[in-house]
Amino acid sequence: MTLMTRTLEYADEVTRCEGFLAVSDDSSAPRPGVLIAPTWAGRDDFALGKARQLAELGYAALALDMYGEARVGNGPDECSRLMGGLMADRSRLLSRILAGLDALRRQPGVDSTRIAAIGFCFGGLCVLDLARSGADLQGVVSFHGLLAPAADQVRRPILAKVLVLHGFDDPMAPPEHAVALGKELTACEADWQIHMYGNTAHAFTNPKANDRSMGTVYDPAADRRSWRSMGDFLAEVLE
Repeated sequence: MTLMTRTLEYADEVTRCEGFLAVSDDSSAPRPGVLIAPTWAGRDDFALGKARQLAELGYAALALDMYGEARVGNGPDECSRLMGGLMADRSRLLSRILAGLDALRRQPGVDSTRIAAIGFCFGGLCVLDLARSGADLQGVVSFHGLLAPAADQVRRPILAKVLVLHGFDDPMAPPEHAVALGKELTACEADWQIHMYGNTAHAFTNPKANDRSMGTVYDPAADRRSWRSMGDFLAEVLE
């Protein structure tokens, strides 16, 4: 198997975005697509690595450029500023991820009827907001994501199946947020699952997460278990 990767340019109104597309050459048949919404750092090496891993599983994977021009935050202050600009305007955030979804759907060799989205940390919130919008896709997966809806969120039926993979000790989205999300998803008639990992903090999938003062700690067991759960989920909703 050979992986083919390239920059995929698309636009969200006046913002030029540079996604990272990865796909294997092991089949000429149309394949399911998976969007990857990155952490608050932007479309960094972590997001690119996840695209490659998903391509190895047989998907056409697109790591989204949430900030435009492939911008990546340098340190917590810049990451917070970049993320904050979109968090302050959740309709603009949704527009940015919908632009990526449309770009993936239009790619040759991608089955536009079989699309899912996964996201990490800030990206978890992105894919949950995508589901909340009523977007027509097969599933979304949040890894240690932010869980609260926008204050002005309009409740509508959720079409995508939802899988949330979360640390019980995550200080940025504590267990009560997960309970509230479950109630929200039920009210929206969603098919949903929430998996909670005990003794597990935020950013548990990132080997570079080691700041206990921020509550970001890598956990290899939770990383392994959550990726396996995601794989089973994608196989169910996309195959």
